[in-house]
Amino acid sequence: MAYERNHLFGRIGRMALLFAGVLLPLALFGMLAEDVAERKSFSFDRPILLLVHAMASPFLDMAMYWITQAGSALVLVPLNAVVLGWLMKRRQRAAAAFWAISVVGAAVINFAAKNMFTRVRPSMWLSRVAETTYSFPSGHAMSTMATVTALCVLLWPTRLRWPVLGVGGLYVALVGTSRVYFGVHYPSDILAGWAASLAWVVGVKLLLDHRQRRADGRGATSPKTA
Repeated sequence: MAYERNHLFGRIGRMALLFAGVLLPLALFGMLAEDVAERKSFSFDRPILLLVHAMASPFLDMAMYWITQAGSALVLVPLNAVVLGWLMKRRQRAAAAFWAISVVGAAVINFAAKNMFTRVRPSMWLSRVAETTYSFPSGHAMSTMATVTALCVLLWPTRLRWPVLGVGGLYVALVGTSRVYFGVHYPSDILAGWAASLAWVVGVKLLLDHRQRRADGRGATSPKTA
């Protein structure tokens, strides 16, 4: 009875995670992507850009510059490599595979999406941060969300899950804000990047867990050989 109850709760939890972590973010990304593909504008993009730009100051310029650098490939690529190496050293191959698929896959998706939608970056003022690639979705938003979400997944069984979730969430939000602050991304680019990465990483986690449960089930039911 206890096993059946735990199995039921596990299925409910997985369905809730599928809905909140995959389906809802995908729906949000789909709505944004559809309008971007049709070259439509969003009513909230320009007002938010102007509002954030109105807060500009020398201090914020410096702070936001270092924050945006903290979400760049110069920081995240070495960080992701260190985490992958640490997992491999501890022989946690399943976790290492999940990590690699999550962070590399997010980067590949971002590259493909940028070149598919070819959205031109905002040009409302001369930015301190020079960017030459397309705007949608934000690479900084996608990479930071992928890294933090994957880290939360790996640390969820431990007591570190809440500190990592809180600090990581703040980090993701600040990096996204810095991109809007410098006027190199529309807010809709940031939202789309967050949504795409969240759906990707959670989807990878659910898929790998499903494959592991099937493998465990086959092992439990297969006849033993002499």
